[in-house]
Amino acid sequence: MNINLPYNWKPRDYQRPLWDYLAKGGKRAAACWHRRAGKDAVLLHHNACASMEVVGNYWYLLPEYNQCRKAIWDAINPHTGKKRLDEVFPPEIRSKTLSQEMKIELPNGSTWQLMGSDNFDALVGSTPYGITFSEYALSNPSAWGFLSPILLENGGWAVFNSTPRGKNHFYKMVQYAMKHDDWFGEILTSDQTGLFTQEQLVGELERLQDEHGEAYGKAIWLQEYFSSFEAALPGSVWGEGMAKVSQGGRIGDVPHQEGFPVFTAWDIGRTDATVIWFYQVVSNEIRIIDFHSDNFKEIPEYAQVLRDKAATWGYEYGLHWLPHDAKPKRLGMGGKSIIQQFMDEDIGKFAITPELSKEDGHQAGNATLHKCWFDEEKCFDGIENLKSYRRQYDEMKKVFSRDTVHDEHSHAADAFRYLSLTWKISKNQAPDLTQRQKFHVGNVTQVNFGQIKKAHFARKRREREYGRD
Repeated sequence: MNINLPYNWKPRDYQRPLWDYLAKGGKRAAACWHRRAGKDAVLLHHNACASMEVVGNYWYLLPEYNQCRKAIWDAINPHTGKKRLDEVFPPEIRSKTLSQEMKIELPNGSTWQLMGSDNFDALVGSTPYGITFSEYALSNPSAWGFLSPILLENGGWAVFNSTPRGKNHFYKMVQYAMKHDDWFGEILTSDQTGLFTQEQLVGELERLQDEHGEAYGKAIWLQEYFSSFEAALPGSVWGEGMAKVSQGGRIGDVPHQEGFPVFTAWDIGRTDATVIWFYQVVSNEIRIIDFHSDNFKEIPEYAQVLRDKAATWGYEYGLHWLPHDAKPKRLGMGGKSIIQQFMDEDIGKFAITPELSKEDGHQAGNATLHKCWFDEEKCFDGIENLKSYRRQYDEMKKVFSRDTVHDEHSHAADAFRYLSLTWKISKNQAPDLTQRQKFHVGNVTQVNFGQIKKAHFARKRREREYGRD
């Protein structure tokens, strides 16, 4: 019996560039396509063809291993009523199907297997030739860092597909791919594919806004159907608040204001990230002027970060706010607490953030965001972390729970919670301004009248929504 691959399938017109690139031997591709554009269909069929052309191990990675069976292995095509994988790897071309391992063996010796990016470290010693990361924006980026040297050594290929989830590692990969000739990089929107009618798109927008609110609902709509990297993740704790910050023009050039103290809010880690937000309180506004994040080493090194910032930007520090567990926690230095170690560095005054529940901190963060301005360049990573900080999804109840996902975004979010709990205390250290001074402080260089007017009306809207304090 003769079986032609791809089996009973051909790419749509807008899928053709990616398909042709891979069919001709392309080694690296990053495809950012809108929802329902057929990302997995293209790449599953490519996997079937590639595994018959070159003998090797082929891996198809979803963000989490527990998603693999439901999303792909047991998935049914609603249009045909057949198993999705039977349409890609028809049983006639298989030598063995190992359901427990979600693995297919082919007569030529190739294997194809579903895996999760969350357990990549269990794959030590394996040698894949082709790797597909599906929904890479939600995947653990460390998996690619671990696997890329293997493909570099054996000449294998890797493909990444996803819809956007903020300006995270997938955003950076797509931007890189679109700039380099040895990669295929593409962003496709529903306008380009013509897959949905205008009426369908408007209906989806209305549904999402009913479910998530006007600002956040539209952000999700733009993310899912127009491949926008500006939206926060579904379940985002501060997604709507960050959308309003962006729409209000409060992300941009926010320079350091001389004569006003710079406060810091910290989240301290040892094996994971330590994060610092740098902010000033000017005329009842919180101006977040800088952000720092790296892996924890020693307290003196972080004291040097503060010195370097002060030397480079002219920061004069007010209080440094440490997390509430910095008082008892011991990290080297003869058993001294973290706050004791910082105080020994003579880099300003340190204080402990008030201890409140995480949920109270989330509410404080929402109340604080309407007063915040963010420097887009210095705080880029921090802004994206706030957008992407999200609640866990309860699969049984089909709702987002109060618990949050602990990932690379959590540290910046925790530090921002501490900022939101301390800025009013910090405000008492800021100088009082006359109305004339307030105008001059707000009238930074290169700001035109239209921007001043926009900021004025945005401020009035915030006062109506939240009050003046």
